[in-house]
Amino acid sequence: MREGSLDAPTRHPIPWQDAEFYDAEKLDAELRRVFDICHGCRRCFNLCDSFPRLFDLIDDSSTGELDSVDSKDFGPVVDACTLCDMCFMTKCPYVPPHEFNLDFPHLMLRYRAVQAKENGVPRMHRALTNTDRNGRLGTLTSGLANWTCKTGNGMTRRAMESVAGVHRQAALPRFAGQALTIRSAQEPPVTNEAAPAFGRKAVLYATCFCNYNEPEIGVAARAILAHNGVETEVAYPRCCGMPQLEQGDIAKVADNARKTAADLKRYVDDGYDVVALVPSCALMMKFEWPLIVPDDAEVARLSKATYDISEYIVDIAKSAGLAEGLKPLDDRVTLHIACHARAQNMGQKAAEMLRLIPDAKLSVVERCSGHGGSWGVMKDNFETALKVGKPVARQAAKAKGIVSSECPLAGAHILQGMEKLNGDAALPDAAPHPVVLFARAYGLAE
Repeated sequence: MREGSLDAPTRHPIPWQDAEFYDAEKLDAELRRVFDICHGCRRCFNLCDSFPRLFDLIDDSSTGELDSVDSKDFGPVVDACTLCDMCFMTKCPYVPPHEFNLDFPHLMLRYRAVQAKENGVPRMHRALTNTDRNGRLGTLTSGLANWTCKTGNGMTRRAMESVAGVHRQAALPRFAGQALTIRSAQEPPVTNEAAPAFGRKAVLYATCFCNYNEPEIGVAARAILAHNGVETEVAYPRCCGMPQLEQGDIAKVADNARKTAADLKRYVDDGYDVVALVPSCALMMKFEWPLIVPDDAEVARLSKATYDISEYIVDIAKSAGLAEGLKPLDDRVTLHIACHARAQNMGQKAAEMLRLIPDAKLSVVERCSGHGGSWGVMKDNFETALKVGKPVARQAAKAKGIVSSECPLAGAHILQGMEKLNGDAALPDAAPHPVVLFARAYGLAE
């Protein structure tokens, strides 16, 4: 074995169905093994709040070493992990195949799975992360739901903070009046038969966010692909399970993976590419699902057929060439590369895509926004989330112009960080997804 993990990192399947996975003593032994290595290394000190909490916990103990730390104090370290995978993908020199065999995010997942098995997922957390039920209700009552969730609504947001633990100042996604799946059935685009990529077929996995909150992302993606000759359909069987993964409910994720792979099988069989519109969902389908249900052949096939939307547009540009019509944007763009896009190990595909626009003026920020899915909106985490994302907000504020993020939740969080830095200074109204900007350059979106 060569030192420094010079070989490409690899991940092991998650043995969540084995009894040993939930053995409290064996979990504690593994936590102590990994935490001791992390304490001696410290390369991940600036990635998220898990590592500062861990290092402070050990440094402030009576011996300054892990032997004097009580295992009951490990909880805050685990709670601060957002499962962004950046320690595994970008920092840790001891990931497999190194003999130390560290996978910090999946160890944090194991801890949460044990807690969920022993104590259950808290009822309010389960309710908040039931994105499909919440999305269906939210779109049916979008006016009321958006009024209730509005940041400036002191009455409802104070109540939400008290009952659900959601910070009253945290920006929450708005609900669309019509789901993407319904809208796409009513507005099918015309496929450009003269485009170089004509003949390709893709099914857009709508994702819970694009289906219920920002269907404009899916509409823009479909318009771009149709203009480039790609026949498209939109499908949304159910959520990818990332919110449940964050809670340690691995069985629910496995069930979602198997059912969704079965539902999308007909598209894969017919030669469709599967394109996920949000990086977190693409990461789940491409990487996490095969590790959770490694014995499911249809999940493996779906994984190999899946692209992130930016990755897919860049693939068209490289393999066939883009259709004509791209024009320069009016302003420079500060692009935030989402952690779950980086974790797909595909390079800065959103940046590559935007650089295809003539005369593109682009600044790229490759650092965590601090949001972390549902983590960053909670009362106990919101201020920490802003602190973690402050370098991103500072760079975006300095660059001026358009702020864009591959992760819509991260984009809204970055704007909140900019607002805290700039006070009354003029700020962008929104942080559009890069695919929306690409559609604007084609004249296909406002």
